[in-house]
Amino acid sequence: MRLREYITKLEAAGELQRIATKVDTRFEITEITDRISKSEGGGKALLFENTGTDYPVLMNMMGSDKRMAMALGVNDLSDISKRIDDLLKDVMTPKNTLMDKLRMLPLLNDVAKWFPRKSSGRGECQEVVWQGEEVDLAKLPILTSWPADGGAFVTFPMVCTKDPETGVPNMGMYRMQIFDKRTTGMHWHRHKTGARHYDGYKRLGKRMPVSVAIGGDPVYTYSATAPMPDNMDEMLLAGMLRQKPVKMVKCLTNDIWVPADCDFVLEGYVDTAEPLTVEGPFGDHTGFYSLTDLYPRFHIEAITSRRDAVYPATIVGIPPMEDAYIAKATERIFLAPIRLVMQPEVRDLYMPMEGTAHNLALVSIAKRYEGQASKVAQGLWGAGQMMFNKYMVIAAEECNIRSKSEMFKLLRNVDLKRDLIFAEGILDVLDHTTPTTGYGSKLAIDLTNIDPTAETKAPSVPPTMKPAGGVALFNTEHLEELGLLVVYAEREWREHVDVEEFLNANNWHEAKYVAVFDYGAAGWMTASDLLWIAAANCDPKRDIRISDGVMIIDARSKRPGYGNNPKRFPNVVTSSPETIALVNERWAEYGLGEFIESPSRRYRKLWLSDTAEW
Repeated sequence: MRLREYITKLEAAGELQRIATKVDTRFEITEITDRISKSEGGGKALLFENTGTDYPVLMNMMGSDKRMAMALGVNDLSDISKRIDDLLKDVMTPKNTLMDKLRMLPLLNDVAKWFPRKSSGRGECQEVVWQGEEVDLAKLPILTSWPADGGAFVTFPMVCTKDPETGVPNMGMYRMQIFDKRTTGMHWHRHKTGARHYDGYKRLGKRMPVSVAIGGDPVYTYSATAPMPDNMDEMLLAGMLRQKPVKMVKCLTNDIWVPADCDFVLEGYVDTAEPLTVEGPFGDHTGFYSLTDLYPRFHIEAITSRRDAVYPATIVGIPPMEDAYIAKATERIFLAPIRLVMQPEVRDLYMPMEGTAHNLALVSIAKRYEGQASKVAQGLWGAGQMMFNKYMVIAAEECNIRSKSEMFKLLRNVDLKRDLIFAEGILDVLDHTTPTTGYGSKLAIDLTNIDPTAETKAPSVPPTMKPAGGVALFNTEHLEELGLLVVYAEREWREHVDVEEFLNANNWHEAKYVAVFDYGAAGWMTASDLLWIAAANCDPKRDIRISDGVMIIDARSKRPGYGNNPKRFPNVVTSSPETIALVNERWAEYGLGEFIESPSRRYRKLWLSDTAEW
């Protein structure tokens, strides 16, 4: 399915809004999209037809459950999950007789049909060719998203590389900062396949060929984000999802193969002998800026495209956004492999969007023996991209981990001495709470020992409480359902907020959990906001402690350089007041209907400084 075909389908389904008026790729498209993507159900996809370039920009194309399913060609994502589940069961079922083995032949034939097919000649993605002096990234409508970003970034790139020793291809999604008209950054994290390939070429003393595909069938874009096993081609997943092989063509200036029907291709190389360069900051999917760091430089030798090319892009930031629906699809699609190959006792896996993919996961298991929850936690923390998970909640299979009321009831009855599993391990490089980049502490909560029918007396609600110990305000909204008392620190940051002093001063000790937030969060953050920021801002071993049967959680921003805090701490991602005012003024011109307030107006109350970091 070509990208323009997908746009036609979206429009026919009432899932697309065209914006004909000229809109700036610098900040304005982001602010409009942020308002739409955070509206009920993810809003609509947006096609900006007048970008000041020859190409329209497609935004939010997979930013809802319906559009995500449409992108993958199904009515419901569970259809894909069932297909994979059935396939793995067929493959893994013991074959005792010759006839059983022969029955597998049609299945193997079907799988063979999904492998990508190399084609001679040029593809549609090579109808237009820019080489030499014609190469200029400024011709493309590349977005500058947020005010503290280091520049414009390609945000939906499908970065194609190959293993220098085996030749096995990989397609990953690594953001690309524009440095000049022919060079970009290549932000592949140390744990990613692209970085492993780079290390391989560097050991061999060779220049690394790289090509970047943009657009085409949306199933390609999804597959580039998927947690495929290393050394397995993402285009095999795309073929399985489409039930037909992806047609591939060879690039014009290197030996990388790309999907023939994508919209743009950037062909070039990374010189492994070249020093790394400063890249960032970037308003990231965690809702915080990822700060400057050193990454390779990508040199572009040619840009090819379709004649009718559309430039797809995405923005990331404070959830919910489009990436939350992509992560939700991954959660459903890859549940079967997790259950059948790595952790057979897993019955369900749920990653709330407040956890921004890696911070929070809820798992239900078929428990048969003591310690099984710990075994599952340790196993998942060692499995693919689940190794980045920081907080995991594990319940018995009869519990609905997607039911907030059920989970709250279990969490009220947690034995804080028995049911907490602390560990250390790999974290996402974007985790900003740990003093060691990419490594830190983890916490699993074992709910499998708790009787789901057990009742607990709800804590009394204090009529009033006086400030003490650095606590200035409090909120009892979540006290009855979860036993959680939310408190807010004084305006001025202090290294330690003494929750015990606050509780003693008010002679009240009925909470199960006390979470401390920055003063700027008081009075306006929703429960979803509080969960997002607590999961993002806490290092389990440093920021969570048990005192007199109460779990105290320090969810505040961490002043850099104090104690075991990280050396740098980022700001949350928001638009500038100037951009907010511009979009407010122009809203009627966009034709988007009823006015939508900017989410950034609220979140700017969390800002710590006027730059990307504190």
